[in-house]
Amino acid sequence: MTILRCSAVKCIYNKDELCSKGEINVTGESARNPQETSCGSFRERTESSVTNNYAQGCGCEKIQIDCKAHNCTYNDNCKCTASSIQVDGSQADTSKETKCSTFQCH
Repeated sequence: MTILRCSAVKCIYNKDELCSKGEINVTGESARNPQETSCGSFRERTESSVTNNYAQGCGCEKIQIDCKAHNCTYNDNCKCTASSIQVDGSQADTSKETKCSTFQCH
């Protein structure tokens, strides 16, 4: 599994820059740079979502990452092989406003 750090603090799954979802999906099928990727698992935290089970869970440092960014060096059969990644989106309100900063085009 990959170590994940995530700055998308408005995501319901974000717990102290870790993820409580258990696994995430990075999108960007034809991405050539990090800005063309996103965390497809991002869900905006709202007042009504505070009671969501994920919001009550703890964040995990290691996580399974499914990756649709086919041009990424770390993509092996749609699984991330990087030892660690950074998902950025400190001001993100939607999935499209996040990115996988670890993406490297091969």
